Amino acid sequence: MIEVDHLVKLYGAERAVNDISFEVKQGEVLGFLGPNGAGKSTTMKTITCYLPPTEGTVRVDGRDVRTDGLEVRRRIGYLPEHTPLYTDMVVRDYLAFMARMRGVDPGDVRDRIRDMAARCGLESVLHKQIDTLSKGFRQRVGLAQAMIHNPPILILDEPTTGLDPNQIVEIRELIRSIGQEKTVILSTHILPEVQASCDRVLIIHRGNLVADGTPGELQAGYQGAQTVHIRVDADARAVWQVLAPLEGVEVAHQEQDAEGWTHCVVSTREKADLRPELFRLAVENGWTLAELYRDEADLEDVFRQLTSN
Repeated sequence: MIEVDHLVKLYGAERAVNDISFEVKQGEVLGFLGPNGAGKSTTMKTITCYLPPTEGTVRVDGRDVRTDGLEVRRRIGYLPEHTPLYTDMVVRDYLAFMARMRGVDPGDVRDRIRDMAARCGLESVLHKQIDTLSKGFRQRVGLAQAMIHNPPILILDEPTTGLDPNQIVEIRELIRSIGQEKTVILSTHILPEVQASCDRVLIIHRGNLVADGTPGELQAGYQGAQTVHIRVDADARAVWQVLAPLEGVEVAHQEQDAEGWTHCVVSTREKADLRPELFRLAVENGWTLAELYRDEADLEDVFRQLTSN
């Protein structure tokens, strides 16, 4: 649905986007990540025809953004970071206006407003003026205007900025349901949102594409040192004598609490999973095993590794 091929965008001498290429398949939910100023919004504005590319090509559903921009716009619903609302309008009137602007058949406008109100949870505020709405409801109105013309592609730039935790969960659930039927590009700094919602992740840094894969692939690829925690009902010295000789393993931390439980943190740079070996040693030494778990790299760890100076 979206093909970005060697895209470059210059602002004067500044190279905001530096020769990036990627594709987004139909029905895919793509998380687009990067620090502030990395080039995310510029890339999305180029895809949506708000900005022309300096070099390279961008195609949306086979249409080139340079030569067929109007058809590209018809196929995209766009929610920029700062939601474009006319706050002095009533929600129903605003959605009707946006439907007409997007070329929705006049006979279908009422049904489209009804559908969007149900989909985005706006039935209770259709009669209200937009400037009286909470931040969460304004974001819902922004999503409704992006989908009012039923586009096959949605591009959402920081859709949960400024929302409280309950509102974030509500918008996340809405995005997940939308992703079942549309192609979605989601830009956000809230990484659990990406893990919960996205099929694939792109990370951009200083205008360069530095990672592309599923959340699981990225986490596995940047795992680094393996760290395992074990808590057993045994004397700390006895535990250390058993674990310390293990080849390639370092006992990074060990403590014994007042009840006699010993907690050890062991680490290794080997890819093999330490947990089966530690379980075997606990059984052989007659230790009661209370905890045995491995630290997992998450998207936040991957993001920091790829975008730190």
